[in-house]
Amino acid sequence: MTDSNTLRRILTNYKRVAIVGLSADWSRPSNFVAKYLLEHGFEVIPVNPKYDEILGQRCYPDLTAIPQPVDIVDLFQRAERVPPFVDAAIEIGASVVWKQLGIVHEEAAKKARKAGLEVVVDRCIKIEYARLFGGLSTAGVNTGVISARRPVAFNR
Repeated sequence: MTDSNTLRRILTNYKRVAIVGLSADWSRPSNFVAKYLLEHGFEVIPVNPKYDEILGQRCYPDLTAIPQPVDIVDLFQRAERVPPFVDAAIEIGASVVWKQLGIVHEEAAKKARKAGLEVVVDRCIKIEYARLFGGLSTAGVNTGVISARRPVAFNR
């Protein structure tokens, strides 16, 4: 696990995030994360061959097509699809590979670390930013406090 100080340093020092698998569908988690990052001062670079633009940002078909340096490669991909994206992150000189919630591929993580990249596994960049810099309870995270169910006292 990556400790809070390391995550805070990463999210403070690295502001250009390539989101691999970013969807133009507003209801998809990747879209929600990208919108949140844009609203909090990050530069978001969509990576998805299906689109030309997402959230007003030019979209690229793959990591190697991005013309500027990338700080963080944020992966919204199934675990078995991760290795080629880690290889591309290494190739473009990214500083961090961030694998979203539920994405664990230990061999790819070891390869990235060996190449000098920092690796964050099974964490949501949006949730971690909100947790470390404030706003978690108001950032759209299901805390279990708000429910569509009526309290027992109102059920009649």
